[in-house]
Amino acid sequence: MKRLTIILLLIIPLLLSTSWGFFAHKRINQLAIFTLPMEMLCFYKAGSNYIIEHAVDPDKRRYIDTLEAPRHYLDVENYEKHIDSIPEKWSTALHKYGQKKLNSSGIVPWQIERTYYSLVKAFKNRDSIKILKHSADLGHYIGDAHVPLHTTHNHNGQLTNQAGIHAFWESRIPELFAGNYNLIIGKAVYLESPLKAAWVIVKKSHASVDTVLQFEAELNRSFPADQKYSFSKRGNTILKQYSAAYSKAYQDKMRGMVEKRMRSAILATGSFWYSAWIDAGQPQLRNLVKIALTPEEKKQIALEEKKYSQGKIIGREN
Repeated sequence: MKRLTIILLLIIPLLLSTSWGFFAHKRINQLAIFTLPMEMLCFYKAGSNYIIEHAVDPDKRRYIDTLEAPRHYLDVENYEKHIDSIPEKWSTALHKYGQKKLNSSGIVPWQIERTYYSLVKAFKNRDSIKILKHSADLGHYIGDAHVPLHTTHNHNGQLTNQAGIHAFWESRIPELFAGNYNLIIGKAVYLESPLKAAWVIVKKSHASVDTVLQFEAELNRSFPADQKYSFSKRGNTILKQYSAAYSKAYQDKMRGMVEKRMRSAILATGSFWYSAWIDAGQPQLRNLVKIALTPEEKKQIALEEKKYSQGKIIGREN
């Protein structure tokens, strides 16, 4: 009886996710490797386990770092009425809005640029550990920028009575249907301006916000209410989640938007990695220096894992 009570008490309204869901982030980083030229491919394939497993490290850092959350999104409406009015350069935006507003309203395009140049530096230093670390992080932020709901203050439908739509779009749908997606994409290309490329991604995502919200609202009004949700057991917890039928209806209504954004994220991630390597002077990726983590870095990783296991995010849920 006690066990049953625990199970019943642990029913939660929806599967929570912080960004794309762990599944999609890992898949994006994994498939981005195959967009790379041969000069990079052997190194990245050898380090693929790290790049895949650590694709979610930025989400884990949100459990210990108060400044991590805004690196994953850009609440356009909190800045300007139109996204084109937001300055693209960090220094100009900082002068216009101030650090406090930037920290509260999101900085994902600038974080992509910042992580990009960290990767360039790692390539120049031929530091294999930091190349892998910054590559994994960069793929995460690029993936987040491809999610429309990461570009609006109505990030979880909380302003339109659609709470839970965030995890629905970026986690539930790819987990159910990505096995049928065509995620084989072309080869990485050189990006003349990483910052401009990041803004192109964010602007395209933001252009889809109204569609994401409107289509789910329309579907909700027409779909049988008793078939909208399903329940599954995970350990001693019963999860309430959008049913497979409702999820498929939403995916079909969006005409493959999630698949298209995943494809774009894969190609963009590979292109940012490739461009960083080019900008670093195309160093040989054989026999790289293996610089061990510092005691402080090891301590931070251990703390991240501990706080992550406790499940207490600092800052907002994306």
